[in-house]
Amino acid sequence: MRTRSLIPLFSASTVLLLLMSVGVSADDTTLTDNEQLGKSLFFDENLSVNSNQSCATCHDPAAGWVGPDSMINAHGSVYEGSVAGMFGDRKPPSAAYATQSPVLHVDKKGLFVGGNFWDGRATGEKLGNPAADQAQGPFLNPMEQAFADSACVVYEACMADYPVALVDVWGADACDITWPATTGTICHTVGGTLPLEPADRVTAGMAYDQIALSIAAYEGSSEVNAFDSKYDLSLVGQAQLTKEERLGFALFQGQGKCKLCHISSGKKALFTDYTFDNLGIPINSENPVYERDPDFVDLGLGGFLLTRDDYSGYADDYMGTHKVPTLRNVDLRPTDDDVKAYGHNGYFKSLWGIVHFYNTRDVLPTCPGDYTEEEALAANCWPAPEVADNVNTAELGDLGLTYEEELAIVAFLTTLSDGYTP
Repeated sequence: MRTRSLIPLFSASTVLLLLMSVGVSADDTTLTDNEQLGKSLFFDENLSVNSNQSCATCHDPAAGWVGPDSMINAHGSVYEGSVAGMFGDRKPPSAAYATQSPVLHVDKKGLFVGGNFWDGRATGEKLGNPAADQAQGPFLNPMEQAFADSACVVYEACMADYPVALVDVWGADACDITWPATTGTICHTVGGTLPLEPADRVTAGMAYDQIALSIAAYEGSSEVNAFDSKYDLSLVGQAQLTKEERLGFALFQGQGKCKLCHISSGKKALFTDYTFDNLGIPINSENPVYERDPDFVDLGLGGFLLTRDDYSGYADDYMGTHKVPTLRNVDLRPTDDDVKAYGHNGYFKSLWGIVHFYNTRDVLPTCPGDYTEEEALAANCWPAPEVADNVNTAELGDLGLTYEEELAIVAFLTTLSDGYTP
């Protein structure tokens, strides 16, 4: 998986725009006006066609900025959109530590790096910031917040009574738009689009970009990227890892090969390298996508590359690969009894389950059907991968870890939850 040779996309101007648009430090203790605006937008349910879904619906702080619903996570792991009965096809990724992902490019090793979403399609090429590009996607996705017109997001943001208004951050021109009298009705009707004058349409387009940049600013703030887990505090002598947690970290760094993708070096390690891998994860047969398309196959980055003339020739090498997620907050949940889901499709329901999969995927026999994680663990087998091509066999599958060593890695992973109090 790690021997590509492609043409880089990064430019100096793109990097500069990325830095300017995020412009926050993890050391900040209060929100800037731009971050506060982004926070208001992030939690505003009016920014959906039925005024019932915000970004936080699928990216809840209490759950580590992923989906918080234990019942959903225990099954299909895909969240219903603003319109009843509409579902996407993947588990929500974490919104935390996402702004550090660079614009999708090819690194010196020839690997695709960066972007946002599981398949990297929020490249950052539009706004110079993958998190900002990503923020624009759900608003207009019929499976999510389901507006048919980006100007409707601008309208709601301009009309909202936020502590810091859109015009406070981006200037009065951001909302200098003549809205039709029926705008509210049109926007909150499925499929409704606004009859704006050309000049107003241009202004609304600029404001939509500004909204996305503000959301990205909040996602890049210290409120979302706290770096205050037990692990972080242990690095500065304010907490001490247990013997089992220290063993888990040693295995994470060594025999478990976790650090090869989940980079753990430095005082503010992100526990991801923002690359893409096919881990050989089986299908999640409870995913509602199979009700509308029984033959659905998630091609990941490879599927996105097929849509790009400049990258389609490389798609075959990336079929079935998905973004390497950060492991920060991987065990954070509203209560200890809540279920979290792991993997791009939420197949795994426990940290031990996915660690055991990493350890034994290529050792145990293949299950005779589409077993759930629970069924597979009980039968001591693993189902076939959803996409058999490009499966990473060099860094996982037969790690030779004992059961106790698996548990030690799990113990270490639990130290990565933000908000730790010694």
